[in-house]
Parts: sequence; structure tokens; C-alpha cells
Amino acid sequence: MTIHKQSVRTFINGKIFTANLELPYASTMIVRDGSIAWIGEALDLENIEGDCVDLKGQRVLPGLIDAHMHPLWLANASTQIACTPPLVNSIADLIEQIRNSCQSNETGKWIEGWGYDEGKLSEGRAPTRWDLDEAAADIPIIISRTCTHIAVVNSKALELAGITRDTPDPPGGKIDRDQNGELTGILRENAKDLVLRIMPAKSLEENAASLSELGDFLLSHGITAITDLSSRTEPIDYLEMYQTAAEKGLNQRTVLYYLWDDLKDKPLLLPDKIKRENQIRIGGIKLFSDGSVSGKTAWVNPPFLGEEENYGIQTTTKEELLAAATAAEQNDIQLVVHAMGEQAIELIIDTFYGKKGWLTDGPSIRIEHAAMPTPQAILRAAETGIAFVTQPIFVFAEIESYYKNLGFERTKETYPIPSMLEAGIKVAFSSDAPATAWADPVNPFVGIKSAVTRLAYNGADTGQKQRIDVITAIMLYTKSAQEITRIPHVGQLAVGNHADFIVLNQDILEISIDMIDTVLVQETYLAGNLVFQR
Repeated sequence: MTIHKQSVRTFINGKIFTANLELPYASTMIVRDGSIAWIGEALDLENIEGDCVDLKGQRVLPGLIDAHMHPLWLANASTQIACTPPLVNSIADLIEQIRNSCQSNETGKWIEGWGYDEGKLSEGRAPTRWDLDEAAADIPIIISRTCTHIAVVNSKALELAGITRDTPDPPGGKIDRDQNGELTGILRENAKDLVLRIMPAKSLEENAASLSELGDFLLSHGITAITDLSSRTEPIDYLEMYQTAAEKGLNQRTVLYYLWDDLKDKPLLLPDKIKRENQIRIGGIKLFSDGSVSGKTAWVNPPFLGEEENYGIQTTTKEELLAAATAAEQNDIQLVVHAMGEQAIELIIDTFYGKKGWLTDGPSIRIEHAAMPTPQAILRAAETGIAFVTQPIFVFAEIESYYKNLGFERTKETYPIPSMLEAGIKVAFSSDAPATAWADPVNPFVGIKSAVTRLAYNGADTGQKQRIDVITAIMLYTKSAQEITRIPHVGQLAVGNHADFIVLNQDILEISIDMIDTVLVQETYLAGNLVFQR
């Protein structure tokens, strides 16, 4: 982290929300050597120490923590076709964008896109290989669905990957075929890996430079701590890549969660890789229990609306969960499992119900997304100390798919945050960026607005009974996210913590809740130093 700590600074005249329940509000704080030395009201301050910074009566929050995201995917998305409104509203638009890319394409280079959602396309269906072939037949193309659990490729990509109509579905995956047995080009869950593994990889240096640039963008959104929930050991080790990014200027405190498939043959990690005080560290092992609601690969019960036989895809087993948990315990890190549907969530809770966790400084097991927990699952998760890390932007941005796949009433019961909190479950908010159908998927204020209003971007009702208040939503992006990610000395503006905080251009605690997504970060501070100014 290339931040030079000033010795002493006093910040005055702020409307500070600290996220510290013992002292929730303050106007003044003294920062010494990057940490908060004193915080309170100006009347109680005997004298101003060091440089004086006037916060001009603006709202101040702790730096935001995105507890579940994919920074490298997000960084690379900026060089790919954004298959979201307003750029792409139809398959015809997508074909046009691909053709535009072909004109500037280097010989043999893959064309990539992200973010399509058939619910938003005017044709009302997903693109197929025949659509992509129409755009370009001789250049390999891969377009990821918004959820990132499904991809569509053209015939050239299928050919390069060696996928034919006789290729069997891989475990935990599905190769779509039409009624005649012809490949449609749509690859679900583990099937998309058949193509991903043959694609040319960027160098460690190239990826590190992209991450460093992304870090500045994330600071503009007030995000001072990040996670990577798809970290790999090969072909590039993500720990080394992020450490190089930090040398190039990535300032965020960062926790990596490695895919179990990459660790299962060599599960033991060196202690210096998991040290919590490190700017970049390994924090957990990641598995997938199912897919996505919007892509109809979540492992649900009852089945998807209008498809009596489609319960989604189960992508792990009890045996794999237990093996990964053993490795997580040996390394003193978390077990982190993606689960959206009822059956996927219950598999995890049934596997670990009643077992004691191995970590003393946070939850040992996290369920990521937790879109559709049953009331019984919520109670049993609370009893077992399992945390939920969820993304309120999903139902906000993907409402068409939720209504179509689940129906109106079932959609309104998804992401039941109040029920989780009332049961005593530790919950954190996050974005899962770029894995959602929104042009700026990492924007925390869109997620907060969704959780507070329970209205989608188009005004559709996503479940008024599941609303929370603004302060709770902020806490889930700060204090609660810290407790779950276990990043030390952040998440609250309290004595002894890092002076990581943000200054907003509007008071998020006073404006109308339907305006929350218009809030902008005016300034971002790390260790008391200004690292972003709008």
C-alpha cells in the first residue's frame, strides 16, 4: 500500500456516522499515524492537533467493504463488449457490437462480452451460436451471461474447445442442445470451463496493471476494502498478482478466496499468506453449491415457474464440502460456498448443522448470495454460526428474470434480510460485480437503495416486507462486512482503527430514499490520507 502516513491531522465540522454503536455520531476526529486517536464532538476537544481539515458539514461514513466481488473480471470487463442497456437491448444490437469489435480486432484474438440478460433483450431469448456466427464465423467469440454462470459461444469457439454434439455434459455442468441434438452454443455452469481453459491468458503484469487502475475507480465509489471470490493458483497465482498490483498502486485492503479445485491437491498454505494484517491475504476456500436464479441453474425447490422438471443444477456434494472444510480448518481460514436456491442452501446447512466452527474471530462458514433460504434454514444457520453474504443489487437489476423464473410472490420473498438479522445471522452486503445486469454493477449506493426501497430499477415491487432502514444497510457494508471478512481495524470509525473514511456529496441519512442511487463520493481517505477527490 503506497500511502504515506501524515503524523497528525484533525478533521473538524463533519457529520460523521461511525458505525460504532457505542458512539454512532461525531463531528471531529484526530488521526495520528494513519489511525484514529480520538473521535467525538468539537466541544469536548481541548485543542486541534496537526493539520486541520474542514469537512464542511458533509456526511462522512466509514470506508465501504465489498465482501463479495470479482475485481479481475471487473477490470477486464472494461475491455469487453458491455451487453447491457443502454448499449445492447436486443440480439440484433449484440451482433452489431460484435461486428464493430471485429473491425478493430487483432488477428486471432478472441472477442469477449459480458452482462447479457435474455429478460432484457427484445427477442426474449438468449443469443445462440448461430447468432454469434452471423456476427463473426471465423473469430472465436464468448459472451458471458450477467450471472457469469452461463456463457454462449460461437461455432469457432466450440471447434477450438473440441466440443461436439457427442461431448458428454461435465459433472455440475450442461451443454445445451436443441430438439435435434445440435449444439446451441450455450454452456451452463462447469460446461463453460471447457472453453475458458483453452482461451489465451493475460500475463501477471498485465492483470496487475488492470487491477491497479480498477483500484482508483473503486475509491471513487468509496470502496476501501475488497475481496476476490474466484481466486486461482494457475495459470497465475492470484496472491502474487494482487501483491504486484499493490506495488503498482492498488491501495485497497484485499482478501482472496481460492477455488477449492485449485487447492484440493495442495491444501496447506504458508502462514504468511493468511496473516490478517497483510494488505493482500488469503481468507478462504470457495465452492459452488448451485448456479443462478436468473439463469435458472440455482438448485431450487419448488422448481422454476412453468418448468415442473427444472430444479436447477447441484454443483457440489456433502463429501466435497467436508473435505474443503477440513482444509479451511487446517489453514485457519473460512469455508465460503455459493448457494442461491433452497436445496443448495440446505445442503450446506445440513452438512454442518450443529458442528462447532474453527475460527474465533469471525464466522467459519459463509454462504454467498443466500437468495432463497427457507425459514428453517435461517434458524439452523443462525444456530450453527453460518454467515450470509448477499447482494441486494441482483433483484434490483434482474427483476425481469426473477419474475419470469420465480413468479411475483416468490420473488418478493427472496433475500429476506430482516428475517436473517432477526434470527441473529451475521450478514454483509456486496456487489458480486461484474456478475449482474447493471452498467455500473459495483456501485454500493444502488445496492443500498435496493435494500431500503425493495423496488427494482423499473419501479417493480421486489418485496416490501423485506425492506431495511438506511443505517442498517450502511452497517452491512461497513461494520458487519468487517466482521465477516475479518479485515482488522476497519469498518468502524473508532479509536485504534485505520482512518479509512468517505465524504459524500449528499446526506444519505436525510435525503429521500428513492434518491440514494444519486449519492456520489466526494472524497475518499485511507489511513487519513486523501486518495480520491471528485
